Amino acid sequence: MALNLYNTLSGKVEEFRPLEDNKVRMYSCGPTVYDYGHIGNFRTFIAVDVLRRFLRQSGYKIRHVMNITDVDDKIIRNAASAGVSVTQYTAKYEKAFLEDASALNIEQPILARATDHIPEMAEFIAELQKKGFAYRTEDGSYYFRIANFPEYGKLSKKDFAGMEDGARVDVDEYEKDSARDFALWKAPKPGETSWQTSIGPGRPGWHIECSVMAMEELGDTFDLHAGGEDLIFPHHENEIAQSEALSGKLFAHFWFHVRFLLVEGEKMSKSQGNFFTLRDLVLKGHKPSSIRFLLASVPYRNQLNFTFDGLKQAAVSVERLRNFQSRLTTGQFPSGTTTSMSELARETAERMRAGMDDDLNTAQAQAAIFDMVRKVNAAMDAGQFKKGDIPALLASLESFDELFAVLKDDDAPKVYNIVEWAKAEGRANEISKELLETVGAQQLSDAEIEKKVAEMEAARRSRDFKLSDALRAELGAQGIIVEITKSGARWKRK
Repeated sequence: MALNLYNTLSGKVEEFRPLEDNKVRMYSCGPTVYDYGHIGNFRTFIAVDVLRRFLRQSGYKIRHVMNITDVDDKIIRNAASAGVSVTQYTAKYEKAFLEDASALNIEQPILARATDHIPEMAEFIAELQKKGFAYRTEDGSYYFRIANFPEYGKLSKKDFAGMEDGARVDVDEYEKDSARDFALWKAPKPGETSWQTSIGPGRPGWHIECSVMAMEELGDTFDLHAGGEDLIFPHHENEIAQSEALSGKLFAHFWFHVRFLLVEGEKMSKSQGNFFTLRDLVLKGHKPSSIRFLLASVPYRNQLNFTFDGLKQAAVSVERLRNFQSRLTTGQFPSGTTTSMSELARETAERMRAGMDDDLNTAQAQAAIFDMVRKVNAAMDAGQFKKGDIPALLASLESFDELFAVLKDDDAPKVYNIVEWAKAEGRANEISKELLETVGAQQLSDAEIEKKVAEMEAARRSRDFKLSDALRAELGAQGIIVEITKSGARWKRK
């Protein structure tokens, strides 16, 4: 089979084929670093990460570039209000974003920062002006003349035939239905941060940033452009217009857009009190692995309703997978193989591949792995499982985790000290008991836990149950659950 993806540009599901052999050049819109990332943002970043991982698993070599928007209206306004430079202001939130992404096991692409490419943006705009697609206003700003690009609207499928020529949009905070000439370069207002360039002082508009960085890193034409559905118009529409006006070539062959989410059935907003950053959830005691699992559980083109019951169920699902992996790797089984288990491993791998090839249907892939877990656990309980069955089943589980990345217990406290961050931010009262238990569990190394468990088992064998119980309680207080089974003690972190 081959990967079939919905292409927003064509409006249909198509077979994905890279332009050059097995090399995939992809660009995704990254964060605007004016605040902490919320779970709607991270649903998109996780979906793009799963796509990237699946392309690599499929044998492609990936060159993935993601922008960091570190200059726009909000950033300039917030930095001025805080009395710091734009660079100082954005450094804090870029660092936080990268920490959050790492906690969620999102692989880091090649990063391209807007402020590192401002001279190239000025040159790009100058070329657009030479070609008749851009014009300068009296104050020194530059705009793109939409009327000179007849294909405008081909991504969003909007009809702009009767659009008024020459009306302008000045700001980065666009109306969704705005379809007027858009800003490429903004002349500075008094006291506003600006850059001196070949086209005069000012700063770039939002759209020009992505065009310049994508084309510089990936070429005039590349394979795939990704982002959230809210970027289709006007951001991505404008990227296409200015990029193709300059090069005369197709900008990106595939456009991959991820739907945003609802929270408890409502649109996420601060006024509704249902607006959550990743850090908000971690402070409540939820693990990033559970959050990642939930955000990846619904196919990217479907609406995801984020609920706290769903998040609790995601934690149970992740724990079930980890317990299954532990049972495979530490259990004691008789020698030999079982034909039914080999066949199950093969079928599971095929079902996962078929699901992911079908427009990245993550729900089908998850269903396949949990069907396997259920059947294998039943076989183990019935004494119908052999040692030789382990490699094939473990390979299927590892193939699943290459995409979903939830099996390793390397959650937030290991990536950044969320407790110390909360104290520094004046949010110490929000630190939950569950988070403190998780931090305690993270502070004990695997080797230290194994040593304690071995001491506990030795005490049980010598019938010193008082010592055994005390050791078990000590581990429990630090977030370690110890289970006594016929084949010995097994442990896991909460």
